Amino acid sequence: MLTERQNKLLKMIVEEYVRLAVPVGSKSICKELKCSSATIRNEMAALEETGLLEKTHTSSGRIPSEKGYRYYVDHLMEAKKMNGEDMLKLQILFSNQQLALDDYLNQSLQIISEITNYTSIVLGKASHDNKLKEIRAIPLNEHELVVIVITDKGFVEHKNISLDNIKLEDVEKTVTLINDLIVGTPIDEVSSKLEFEVKPIIGRYVKEHEILYNTFYEVFQDFSKKNIQVVGKNKMLEQPEFSNLDKIKNLFTKFDNQDMLQSIEEEGNDVKIYIGHENEIDDDVTVIKTKYKTDKDEGTIAIVGPKRMDYERVVSLLGFIKKNIEK
Repeated sequence: MLTERQNKLLKMIVEEYVRLAVPVGSKSICKELKCSSATIRNEMAALEETGLLEKTHTSSGRIPSEKGYRYYVDHLMEAKKMNGEDMLKLQILFSNQQLALDDYLNQSLQIISEITNYTSIVLGKASHDNKLKEIRAIPLNEHELVVIVITDKGFVEHKNISLDNIKLEDVEKTVTLINDLIVGTPIDEVSSKLEFEVKPIIGRYVKEHEILYNTFYEVFQDFSKKNIQVVGKNKMLEQPEFSNLDKIKNLFTKFDNQDMLQSIEEEGNDVKIYIGHENEIDDDVTVIKTKYKTDKDEGTIAIVGPKRMDYERVVSLLGFIKKNIEK
């Protein structure tokens, strides 16, 4: 059990190291705790013996250990109100009532990635849980239209296609065929139905059937891959912990591994913090994540950063996003 002074000291060291990314020495915190450098050094040594602090080879200062971060999160971290600038950016996003759920998720995580310099991940419900509700084709001009795919869970995917050498009436016939034949089909089975049920008959009604078939096939293929989004992967390059080329290559490989990312799915409803070896991605990172659930969908949103992460800020940001997504 730590003393009150040791708790204050550990909290200060964690928060200063998070802010400055340099080992913390005794002189920088003597005034705050109103005691001598020798006393602080003795307390630091005691915290080091318990495994909560580590001493680097390049400095007499200390940094938090993985165990120290865990103790901080469990016992010392305080609920932190979002600062006005962070809240304003997210409030503007959520005040737009015209966006689809995946747009809210992706744009909110883009905002978090920008303001924290961490990587954001959204893991949506698997595509086989979404069934095709409707497909639409809307002309944008004489040469271009947008194809819109809508699922029973409220997800929307769109793709712009060129109308060069394609008559609008042929597009409309193709859309009608798809809606007549495969509405109600799970999204990840649509491509198969296009191949075996739509393709054999589309040539009877549509002149440029090969071009249109390939276009719609690509739209559904893109949609089935949309359940995982990684935002701000390159932000990890801005963290001093990942200046080592081999380390960042290893992390980027993991960010590109869809099977590995599926493992971050969160079951609990609270915001959870997984530090170092506790998480599924990498021992050098912290993953803070939570589950969101609406009447149409559920999934996981996660923030990945160095273990030297601004825990209080990220927890408040994720809590705010979860609340607004579910609302």
